[in-house]
Amino acid sequence: MNLNFYKYHGCGNDFVLVDNRSEIFKKGNIALLSKLCNRHFGIGADGVILIENDSEQDFKMIYFNADGSQTFCGNGARCAVSFAQYLKIIKNKTNFMAVDGMHFAEIKNGIVSLKMSDVSNIEIKEKATFLNTGTQHHVALVADLGEYDVFKEGKKIRDTYEDPGSNVNFVQQINESTFRVRTYEKGVENETLACGTGVTAVAIAMHKIKKTNSSCISLPVEGGILEVSFKEKEGVYTSVFLTGPAAFVYKGKIEV
Repeated sequence: MNLNFYKYHGCGNDFVLVDNRSEIFKKGNIALLSKLCNRHFGIGADGVILIENDSEQDFKMIYFNADGSQTFCGNGARCAVSFAQYLKIIKNKTNFMAVDGMHFAEIKNGIVSLKMSDVSNIEIKEKATFLNTGTQHHVALVADLGEYDVFKEGKKIRDTYEDPGSNVNFVQQINESTFRVRTYEKGVENETLACGTGVTAVAIAMHKIKKTNSSCISLPVEGGILEVSFKEKEGVYTSVFLTGPAAFVYKGKIEV
């Protein structure tokens, strides 16, 4: 079978997207998911995203990591919104379903602003902060992020958490409202150029531990710059928005 696909990225966090409204894609085929993401023997991506019909919202986004595991992905969701606009499913605003529930998003001139889930359960550890922003995230400040061994240290920390593990974000503060971030992603099992749920976790964690008083945080990642804004009251973070570019790269066909 020939599979039509589209390649998108959000600050270098790249995805294979498939219009699966006719349900031609076999979601249980982990070998196929891994093959599509393989950068040497497949298309190459951090994950695969399926766009499907939903009975209540504009569409459903189903996200798979490169290892076939399913989770929520912030940059993937922003790319899914851009793809849905391309497919003429939506115009400039949308409500769509994902594995963690309904999300609102708005797109303008290639910039997608995505409403994330509220966050209230934040665990402050001795040298890190742990929270869930759609998936699990460990957040730790480091002194020299540019020279830090993200792969080695990220994998080590990722494996200390119970199944399914945790993403690991290393952070360096630039100024009052700017934090540079590098992320080791579970499922990909490597550093990625950007992680949307990761920078969201970093922004909230840095506010929680009082490294910033700002409610609008700029987050330079290896592939660009993302922005996270929120409202906070009595330790609960609401109106959390992840904003950044979502870019179409190319479309193609692959025999599967």
